[in-house]
Amino acid sequence: MTTIAIIGAGKGLGLSVARRFGREGFSVALISRNQERVDALAATLGEEGITAAGFTANVREPESLTDALEAATAALGPIEVLQYSPLPAKEYMRTVLETSVADLVGPVEFSIYGPVTAARHVIPGMRVIGQGTILFVNGASAVRPGAKVTGTSVAFAGESAYAQLLHDALEEENIHVGQLIIPLGIGGGDPDHEPEALAEKLWTIHSERGEFRTYVKPLD
Repeated sequence: MTTIAIIGAGKGLGLSVARRFGREGFSVALISRNQERVDALAATLGEEGITAAGFTANVREPESLTDALEAATAALGPIEVLQYSPLPAKEYMRTVLETSVADLVGPVEFSIYGPVTAARHVIPGMRVIGQGTILFVNGASAVRPGAKVTGTSVAFAGESAYAQLLHDALEEENIHVGQLIIPLGIGGGDPDHEPEALAEKLWTIHSERGEFRTYVKPLD
């Protein structure tokens, strides 16, 4: 049995993705900063017949992230799918004229250093099992910068560039890298943006292994 590791797992998208992949036989590693939260999610999934466990990590601290991924592999089996989808902090959402150099440190660590740390850790294992998928989940500012969310705009652009380069580098090794752009955020009444629908999109990206970037809906 192989594992999907969801970095930034919560009761919305993370839980829906865990259920979708769990129905296909994946074990689920739920990773966030709050052990109590991921333990509760793992218990919910266990009641539904899905093998799951929770692990704590701060994506801005590389060692804690690699430790969590290592523990997940040891407990649940090799990681075949990695989803990087933690929710950016509100303090990253400053306007461009308010944003200083210091204000960019957190977003860059969160959205560039974190994904690089996680990807480099799981790729060797994916090579061993001969397949894998790395899923990046971002808002519209990853492809269209917004002046009111400068930190995420700058950092998401770097994350997107890294993900695209990773896609190109790993394509011939049967490791698919895909990015899902969610223009309107998660939930909010639009059926296409509800967690279950987004989880289905992410399953399709993994299973069909198409283009690098998928939009939930076209940008206006």
